[in-house]
Amino acid sequence: MTIKEITDYLESIAPTHLQEGYDNAGLIVGYPATEVTGVLTSLDCTEEIILEAKARGCNLVVAHHPIVFRGLKRFNGSNYVERTVIRAIREGVAIYAIHTNLDNVRHRGVNERIAQRLGLQNLRVLAPKSEDGTVGSGMVGELPGPMDETAFLAHLKAKMEAPVVKHTALLGRAVATVALCGGAGGFLLETAKSAGAQVFVTADYKYHEFFDADGEIVICDIGHYESEQFTTQLLAELLTEKFTTFAVLCTERITNPVRYFV
Repeated sequence: MTIKEITDYLESIAPTHLQEGYDNAGLIVGYPATEVTGVLTSLDCTEEIILEAKARGCNLVVAHHPIVFRGLKRFNGSNYVERTVIRAIREGVAIYAIHTNLDNVRHRGVNERIAQRLGLQNLRVLAPKSEDGTVGSGMVGELPGPMDETAFLAHLKAKMEAPVVKHTALLGRAVATVALCGGAGGFLLETAKSAGAQVFVTADYKYHEFFDADGEIVICDIGHYESEQFTTQLLAELLTEKFTTFAVLCTERITNPVRYFV
């Protein structure tokens, strides 16, 4: 089984043309014709992930976040991006990223997995980019039954395994409809309001942006890593369903660069 056969399959689920213009999804390091000995899935790709892949017999890392976003002019190990690419080439480990294209698909994508973790029903794309609603940003759905706001916060924290939930003022109303977006989804706030959501779950909110809730919705920032961490398992599941001739392993490392003192 070659890298190209694997990436072709992944791109049948999340075509690369669905990625955002700033993104760099696709095969970043490696040759498409290389035979695959094993795949390691991860949210991020770092030197430690490359070394883990090598140690566990995998010569392909499938990560959600691309290690390279913009052009590299030198390879002298001056930063973690250069060091990771150098290490990957040295160890013979290919790197493939499936990023905003996996964010932008309705089925089997990042946001569907978050919605499933929260037990949401009647799922639909929050900001559709296709007429059939299968492509777009974010997701919105309903809880099986209304929940008190505090109970929902506890549910969110537990299901998403988040150390903390930053949120705006509670509004004293039941939560029935939830809008969400893995990663930095602040650009969808007004859409979440228009969708009738009582809460908007996302990450990477800045201080002044919390004011934009404006008493109309509760913004819940659970952290970038926390919002997308289950993508690692999602990728492993997608690959395991299709390929049985080599091992598909999830990383055992936590790549979150953020620490919490609680």
